[in-house]
Amino acid sequence: MSFTIGTSSAGMGPGQMVRSFGEELEGRVFDRRIALRLLGFLRPHWRRMAVAGGLMLVATALSLVAPYLIKVAIDQYIALGDEAGLVGVALLTAGAFLGLFLASAGQQYLLGWVGQRVLATLRAQLFRHLQDLSLSYHDTHIVGVTISRVINDVAVINELLSQGLLTIIGDTLVLVGIVVVMLAMSPRLALLTFSVLPLMALATWLFARRAQVAFRQTRVRIAAVVGDLAEDIAGMRVIQAFAQEGATQERFDAVNRANRDANVAAMSLSLAFLPAVEFLGMLATGIVLWFGGLAVARGELTLGVVVAFLAYVSRFFQPIQELSRIYTTMQAAMAGGERVLALLDTPPQVADRPDAVEMPPLVGQVVLRDVTFSYHGGETVGAAVRDVNLVIAPGQTVALVGPTGAGKTTIANLVARFYEVTSGAVLIDGIDVRQVTQRSLRRQMGLVPQDPFLFAGTIADNIRFGRPDAPDSAVTEAARVANAHDFITALPDGYDTRVLEGGVNLSVGQRQLICIARVVLADPRILILDEATSSVDTVTEALIQEALERLLAGRTAIVIAHRLGTVRHADLICVLEGGRIVERGRHQELLAQGGLYRTLYEQQFVAAGG
Repeated sequence: MSFTIGTSSAGMGPGQMVRSFGEELEGRVFDRRIALRLLGFLRPHWRRMAVAGGLMLVATALSLVAPYLIKVAIDQYIALGDEAGLVGVALLTAGAFLGLFLASAGQQYLLGWVGQRVLATLRAQLFRHLQDLSLSYHDTHIVGVTISRVINDVAVINELLSQGLLTIIGDTLVLVGIVVVMLAMSPRLALLTFSVLPLMALATWLFARRAQVAFRQTRVRIAAVVGDLAEDIAGMRVIQAFAQEGATQERFDAVNRANRDANVAAMSLSLAFLPAVEFLGMLATGIVLWFGGLAVARGELTLGVVVAFLAYVSRFFQPIQELSRIYTTMQAAMAGGERVLALLDTPPQVADRPDAVEMPPLVGQVVLRDVTFSYHGGETVGAAVRDVNLVIAPGQTVALVGPTGAGKTTIANLVARFYEVTSGAVLIDGIDVRQVTQRSLRRQMGLVPQDPFLFAGTIADNIRFGRPDAPDSAVTEAARVANAHDFITALPDGYDTRVLEGGVNLSVGQRQLICIARVVLADPRILILDEATSSVDTVTEALIQEALERLLAGRTAIVIAHRLGTVRHADLICVLEGGRIVERGRHQELLAQGGLYRTLYEQQFVAAGG
């Protein structure tokens, strides 16, 4: 069966959301603790990573050997006119390039294979944890930012884990290897060539210093765009209803421009740094040509050495460019890793105890004993529910009524253990709900929400959401009980009709009847009803009321009532005000008392002419 509780966002606008990410601008480039934890995601794939590492070493060695073979070909065979020897070294050089291609291709394939699995595993783990987190977390975190964690942050972490680590090792080995080979061939020419390295170090330092802020800013801005976009799409009906398309567009344009400007600034740094590297590479090439050419002319060096130097110089600056890119990737991965790990480390406020047991089949008694609950943790000041005592007998229907904010929905959420009581206890069949697993408890409870929520899929899929293995006959029977069968069969595709996002191709009443059918099929022992008829026409309301009467038969029910006329026949009506039960009794008894219930009743019916 399915619970569907509407959660509210934190009410944080895009500007506030950007400011909430401000601490990311001061993060470290490398955090050993985060890096070690992220490396743990590679552990299941260590064999393939080891093979990829071996191929990387082969590719590195071959990339160093190839220019040296060209030197040998020029100095030992071309210069001496040794055609046979030239054929041999040419074949050897071709074999080196072929081996380099195969090793690089194999390495990239393995890294891609591992990367996609790490990506899927990490996202699955995040989603699993998000489902385990209590509703209080989802109440206070922006949906778009959470999506950015699962999509953007995980992607950049994966890039570092699957590609960056071996790239760092491989490029470092290439740089060291080139330095060693060049020094071995000609120390003087090598030192002259390396004279550009101080300039390279200065350019890299300046780039890294500015990039640390610039590239983090791009991630802050894209998170703001995602958050604002998710909020606006979710509220599109309200935007159009109040004709606020223009204002909303202006707000999104501002966030979008900030994202554009941040990316332009980051790109400008890259566009300045990469040409600088290219210029220094050309400067080094010029040094090799000038001093190397003079040395050849003087007979101090062979032509093959100079040609090999030119090949090594052109190869030398490629790893530097790649390492500068990996530097920014590492920054992103450290920041993203910190956020993702913080999310994974967020403990659910409602969690099963280590010794939690399975809830036995319910009889249906519900007891609230001195229950107090605050949405602000342990604080009792401003508690949503305070010192509530209530006993609901098996099969009894209890209605919770009162003004907005009185605590009606909070009590229902505490019974379903969506939140943990601050003090007191909720007992079902004499068992404290904290002593049993959440799933075993909620499998035997059902909810019919005020705002019916349907998932993407067919109507049949939505009805059997709580019992995926239910046969078609059971789905049809549940729909009959819920008075949904007739309108479903009248649709062109019947039970196979696709439900569009948000159920927009169905009326509110039709969605509500499907939600009732979903609960009927789940066959719960305890029901929570959140005024299921508040937004429908009178004809559909009659169908829903008839379906609910069948559903309630023999079951314990907690009805959150907004319209008092729907609870006249409840076994017990509890009137809440300020988080306390101030009156309780049956309909006529409460009217006779002349208290808050009578006032609310008269406001709804007498003043309205009802």
